Amino acid sequence: MAVLAATLALVLLLLAAPPAVRRLRLPEMGDEAAGGLGVDAARTRALVLLVAVGLGAVAVSVAGPIVFVALCAPQLARLLGRDGGRTGLLPAASMGALLLSASDPVATTLPTAGPLPVGVVTGALGGICLAWLLGRGQRR
Repeated sequence: MAVLAATLALVLLLLAAPPAVRRLRLPEMGDEAAGGLGVDAARTRALVLLVAVGLGAVAVSVAGPIVFVALCAPQLARLLGRDGGRTGLLPAASMGALLLSASDPVATTLPTAGPLPVGVVTGALGGICLAWLLGRGQRR
């Protein structure tokens, strides 16, 4: 039953995302210009925020709290990339998938009383990554 609910929520949110994102392009010109073209900028922002939070909630409800992957993945992708420090969505998402895929076997094979949730491993990895980023920022 939980899988059906998560799938239904995911399908509905993914169907709502493209029209919301298309409407989000108009407020980039300014709220007044968007209003002149018939788009309520505040309502559009609220809709996009609702869809984004919903997608995040569905992801967390299915996978559990996978903390710090969003912090580490773009930074590591940028570090490994060759595009002058800019990171696109695809390299960052691929790095996030790689980090999560590598964290799962580590979490299940560590010698503990039982298998750890993968969020513990990604949290530890994220803590190390955060410390590295903060140390790197202070040297600059």
